[in-house]
Parts: sequence; structure tokens; C-alpha cells
Amino acid sequence: MLNEWLPNVDWERMWEATRETLYMTSISVVATFVLGIILGLLLFLTSKDNIWENALINKIIAAFVNVFRSIPFLILIVLLIPFTKLILGTMIGENAALPALIIGAAPFYARMVEIGLREIDKGVIEAAKSMGAKTSTIIWKVLIPESMPALVSGITVTAIALVGYTAMAGVIGAGGLGNLAYLEGFQRSRTDVTIVATIVILVIVFIIQFIGDYITSKLDKR
Repeated sequence: MLNEWLPNVDWERMWEATRETLYMTSISVVATFVLGIILGLLLFLTSKDNIWENALINKIIAAFVNVFRSIPFLILIVLLIPFTKLILGTMIGENAALPALIIGAAPFYARMVEIGLREIDKGVIEAAKSMGAKTSTIIWKVLIPESMPALVSGITVTAIALVGYTAMAGVIGAGGLGNLAYLEGFQRSRTDVTIVATIVILVIVFIIQFIGDYITSKLDKR
């Protein structure tokens, strides 16, 4: 029945494209989570009236974050082609999309991390300081646990954005559902291929949103 309604859809190729999209998304989400938290912590800790207050370092990090989160993703991919070729030896394939995905998403997530940290009650931080807690202890025992609902909510939004980025990366040969929808669907006028690829992307987005909302609700103590 499906073959009659969707005569041009190669289900084996569709599954392979889905696997490629999930691979690119999962690797880039993990890397973005780690780098975003590091950048967000640095932005927060070096800002005015905080533990590592340093206006120069704060401005440098803020400039880096602002520049890379402002560049449109397709332009960023093109700009990073020499860097991608240098570290991977190619600009084609799922791995070649990872540098642009991570560099494009980490600064975006870093701002969300900073916002989440700023929402923490300063009294909690001051209490930890007054008890003689080290900076590392404040980070691991106060800042990260207290901001965890915001961190999870932020990475959920970022993960969904990354699914969209993988689709755009697919247009220039990174593989995945975007590549399939464009090359096998749009360019060959196979509307059914494009529609199915789009539906699969939407399902992935809905699953990510559901998991993110569930974890956030469990972590939120309010």
C-alpha cells in the first residue's frame, strides 16, 4: 500500500539518511552542551561582581559568542570549508558537517547558559562563598545544579535548531534527510520523497521536545 502511495521512496535509503541525521545531531548536541556550558560559565563568572570578574576576558568571550551566533549557518559552513578540510581532509559527508554544526550552535547555547546562571538566587552563591567553598565547588555544587532546568531547556531548543542545521548542511553534501529531500526529492521532482523526509524530521523534533520537556519538569523544583 505504501509503495503505491509513495512510489519513489527508497525506505532503505530513507533509514540511512535518518541515521546520518541522528548521528550528526547527537554528536553536535553533546559537543555543544559541553562547550556551551564552558563558554556560558566563563561569561557569567567573568562578568561584573562575579568570582572571576575581568572586563577584558568577558568582552573577548562575548565578542566571540556574538560573532559566531550571528553568522547565518549556510555562510558559516562555507567560511569553515578550509578549516574542515584541514582537520578532516574532506568537506563532504556527515563528519564534515560537525565543525560547522558545533561552532554554529555552541555560542547560541552559551548565551542560554549565561541567562540560566543569572537567574540563580545570588543569596545561594553568597552563602556558599561565606562557608569557604572553592570556586570549583561553587560551580559543581551550586551553579550547575541550580541552573540545570534552564540548561536542559536550553539544550532542547538548541538540539531542535541543530536538526534544522543538519538539513541545511545536507543541501551541500553532508548527507542526512536534508540531502535526501533536496537531491532525491526536490531536484528530481519526487514530491513524495521530500514529504516523507520532512515528516521524519518533524518526528525527530517532536521526540526531542518531548524528552527535553519531560526532563526539565522532573528537574524543576519550583
